[in-house]
Amino acid sequence: MLVLFVLLLLGVLLVIGLPVAFGMAVSGAVGLYLYGGMPILSGILSTTPLTTANSYEMITIPMFILMAEFVILSGIASDLFRAATIWVGRVRGGVAMATAIAGAGFGAISGSSTAAAATLAATSLPEMIKQGYEPKLAGGVVAISGTLAMLIPPSVALILYGILADVSISALLIGGIIPGLIVTVAIILTVWILVILWPESAPGGRSYSFAEKFASLKRVGPMLVLFLAITGTIYSGIATPTEASGIGAFIAMLLAIRERKLTPSTLWAALRNSAQTSCMILFIILGAHVFGYFITITRVTNDLSEWVAALPLAPLAIMALILVGYIILGFFMDQIAILILTVPVVLPIVLKLGFDPIWFGVIVVVTAEVGMVTPPLGMNVFVVARYTRRPLGELFRGVMPHVWAHLVVIALLTLFPGIILWLPSTMR
Repeated sequence: MLVLFVLLLLGVLLVIGLPVAFGMAVSGAVGLYLYGGMPILSGILSTTPLTTANSYEMITIPMFILMAEFVILSGIASDLFRAATIWVGRVRGGVAMATAIAGAGFGAISGSSTAAAATLAATSLPEMIKQGYEPKLAGGVVAISGTLAMLIPPSVALILYGILADVSISALLIGGIIPGLIVTVAIILTVWILVILWPESAPGGRSYSFAEKFASLKRVGPMLVLFLAITGTIYSGIATPTEASGIGAFIAMLLAIRERKLTPSTLWAALRNSAQTSCMILFIILGAHVFGYFITITRVTNDLSEWVAALPLAPLAIMALILVGYIILGFFMDQIAILILTVPVVLPIVLKLGFDPIWFGVIVVVTAEVGMVTPPLGMNVFVVARYTRRPLGELFRGVMPHVWAHLVVIALLTLFPGIILWLPSTMR
């Protein structure tokens, strides 16, 4: 009864609009007090803030966020889009396909999905509208392409999962590479199918000479340098994710200096935005730890694991139900909040079923991408709507074909876990 009361209290606090961090901290504290009185509550509240903030891996979050700020400042995303357009812009729907490629490239140097969506909306969307693309198609591909930053390293979502699940962040980041490429191909194929079925929705583009194509690759160089500085050093074992995040932020700053975009005011804005976002994430983790202590003390995870293990269903069927639950939660909750709320409870069940925690982490993040573009809380769609000033209903309809393609990718990765685990297994 106590657990049900605390869960109901958490639900009420979230429904009335209390921030997730406060909701988890307050409901967890009330549960701890009712369970063991003030001694347990005061002991946990006096030690949890320090243990939460004193994690070495936690440094990766502000560093990667700062790197993303410098990347946006330097204008690399615009260069990526222009280069991709030159290479694939000739075919019908080519600029939309170039948006997916640019989204993957931006995802490789930024861990923020909403930042990626905003950047693509500011760069590729006006170009597509100008060329005569149907706004529904253009907005849909921009919104879904922004989600690639959640999966392709450096991914803040994967880092958070690694901290919560206490598994290798390096293996998680490397494990996201191949699924990220598969999702990119799925977006491109979806656009290709859409323009075949409705050719009036996208015009054909202009062709470019080979000289122009190879000249455009010069602007892709900074992105490759950043990608090698982060993913390359992690995969080769030269640097840990924490060290790679610092290297990436430093190189991104040098790129912003080279482009003459770094001034005292822009530097201050980048530092302020990074600090605000990092503090928000850290506070959410702190609240999750308080709530997690209550869940652990009351043995909810143990009882739930034993109950699920006793169900007359195959492990893969139970995993399918878990993923459907994540998709439904994504309709109503922020993806980071979902990870922090569910991973401590669901992961023991997943391990008891015999699944790999690295595979599960990547699958959960791929599933969370669906929530970024589905109503009523599809954050990326809201970001795109702000730039296009188009009706939300139209944009949600435009992104639905990509959602179905995403579900196919999730099924593929679930049935063939080796797709995710192959690269991590080759790491030194």
